[in-house]
Amino acid sequence: MSSGLRLRLLAFLIQSAQLEIRPIVKYSALSLFADRFYPSLSRFRQSNGMENWLLHPIRESNLQLFALISIWISSKVHDSHPLSVKSVKSLGDKMIKEQYFTIRDFLEAEVVLMQVLNFEIGTSNIAFKFLEEICIQFKGVARVGKLVNFVACMDIMDLLYEKEETSSLYNSPRYLAASILVVSYVITVPRQRWEFPLLPWGNMLFYMKYIQLSGVPSSFSVWGKKGTDLVFKLFNFDQLST
Repeated sequence: MSSGLRLRLLAFLIQSAQLEIRPIVKYSALSLFADRFYPSLSRFRQSNGMENWLLHPIRESNLQLFALISIWISSKVHDSHPLSVKSVKSLGDKMIKEQYFTIRDFLEAEVVLMQVLNFEIGTSNIAFKFLEEICIQFKGVARVGKLVNFVACMDIMDLLYEKEETSSLYNSPRYLAASILVVSYVITVPRQRWEFPLLPWGNMLFYMKYIQLSGVPSSFSVWGKKGTDLVFKLFNFDQLST
């Protein structure tokens, strides 16, 4: 399956999730679909003898259905009043243009997605949750933390999913959350309000300061620095000190 197909599917999921769906549901759905279901699909088809019509052949409209199922499952996990199958089908009728799916199809797709995920649908280890935690911690230790725009943080998360070279960073969600906070700080907080010595010390010291604030162990892997560098590259920041 091509990278172009993957990006179209993620754009579809993100657009579908704009309709009165809480951010935690959206980013849990992205984790289920983009980080787990989609990468496991080829292996599941090869190793499993079941030839379900939703997977043989794989059509883009079928994958769009699975993207909506990811939203539905995430809503069941996080919402006290989760989306009903009728409301998810209604969303599918609006969003999926090339094929019509019945309620029975939605129920069948839920079972297939769960089988591909081996029924592992936990969402405690996702970047969005870590980002919420470190933003709260940051606001508690620095007044300027209140100026960080959390909507900008979520916009950055969406862009990272839509970029092939950076989407793999979601495999290291804690480090990625700290990197996203750094970039959102640089973008949304006026330079004259910066409280840390960005200009003299450069981006690595600044990143390390945020890692310390977020509670991440100082002996982090190369993903931390790599994540920050790729996020900066996406927004054309060669260095924070420039």
